[in-house]
Amino acid sequence: MIDPIALLRRYHSAQNAFDMARVESMFAENAVYLSPALSGEIKGRTAIMMAMRKHFAEYSDQVSRDQEIKQIDDYTVWSKWRLNATSAFSGTKINRQGTELIAFNNNGLIMKIEVKDQT
Repeated sequence: MIDPIALLRRYHSAQNAFDMARVESMFAENAVYLSPALSGEIKGRTAIMMAMRKHFAEYSDQVSRDQEIKQIDDYTVWSKWRLNATSAFSGTKINRQGTELIAFNNNGLIMKIEVKDQT
């Protein structure tokens, strides 16, 4: 059995370290990513990683922290997060917060991420 909370922490640790190779290894080939920051729905590991690399190229100083984590079921975890970053292109600072629902498969790979921003 997998530990979705440990997997979420590993995923967020890789993101915060900007370790895109490690992040990529955590996604299933046919994963789906839903996020307003990454232009809505993205299908497939390759497309997800292209969008993430573009995002982190612009926000290379991003700092994200989980404020709360809950296991929903054997394969799904929810987190409440907050992040701060500055656009490398415009210099605009962003402060976002929201929730994230991550579903893993039985091999511990990410199948779906759904990010919701809170205003």
